[in-house]
Amino acid sequence: MPIHEKNLIRPENLKTHENLTIDGVNVSGHWSTFIAPRVITDYNEKIEAEISALPGGEHINRCWQCGSCTNSCTVNAVNPDFNPRYWIYLIRMGMESELLRDKDIIWQCVSCNKCTYACPRDVFPEGVMKATAHWLELQGHTPKSKSTIFDEEFTEQVVATGKIEEGRIIRNFFTKTRQPLFQEWLIEMAMRVARHMPVRLGFLMGLSTVIRPRTRGWSKARDAITDYVNEQEVKQRQALGLRENEGKTGRQHEN
Repeated sequence: MPIHEKNLIRPENLKTHENLTIDGVNVSGHWSTFIAPRVITDYNEKIEAEISALPGGEHINRCWQCGSCTNSCTVNAVNPDFNPRYWIYLIRMGMESELLRDKDIIWQCVSCNKCTYACPRDVFPEGVMKATAHWLELQGHTPKSKSTIFDEEFTEQVVATGKIEEGRIIRNFFTKTRQPLFQEWLIEMAMRVARHMPVRLGFLMGLSTVIRPRTRGWSKARDAITDYVNEQEVKQRQALGLRENEGKTGRQHEN
């Protein structure tokens, strides 16, 4: 699975002589561009197995590097450095150090799933991106991304109460990510919604921010979901070779 695209070669590895003549022929500038050799010694042969053990990464082995995922990617259209195909290649080759050089943008996947619909091998690239971002967090290479924090806040509320209260999710998310609650876009959106919202619905939404609504008889479902989540987290830590207290998401469900 060789990578030939020039845009995937690190700039520091491209060498160009501004003034160079060989056998009387002027090859200055881009004519003399060559790729500096490099030696990679820190292969991680386990990285593919580790990522495939996480939710979304199960079918990474199906990839045949056609590039349909990157070609259809919403984020790649804005930032060419966001390249799912290339990262899958690095993972399967065990080139961990190369993958880590892009650790700060891998989490930016917007889950539009265009890549998943375009993939002819059912690799589920969107899931691979999320699994890779999760792997980076579990291994301590990156802090929790805002998308992970939002997912955890959303999950905590659903598991705890069996209901979704948007205002509480947004408030807790902003608190955990140290963002101001009153933001211009949020105020504008709330005002537009309020103009067309029935009075009774507005009252109930306001009441739910004070008294947490719960699904009746939810405790058994909550306990079953909690047990399943904990079981999956144990399996993931074992697959990544983490100790009992490493890599935990720290979910604490309210009773």
